Amino acid sequence: MSDQHIDPAGNTQAFRAFASAREQEAAAAKPKKSPLLPIIAVVLAIAIIGVAAFLLLQ
Repeated sequence: MSDQHIDPAGNTQAFRAFASAREQEAAAAKPKKSPLLPIIAVVLAIAIIGVAAFLLLQ
């Protein structure tokens, strides 16, 4: 009696389709990077430089 169940791990095309689908799901699940953190860092650096210059020039 033969087994009619086909193991997808034995089929290269099925495995590649499975792997690419998983990669696409993982890429879609990643949150988009927000430019908010670099903007805050630049504003903070400008503020620190401004305060330091103000204190040095007095």
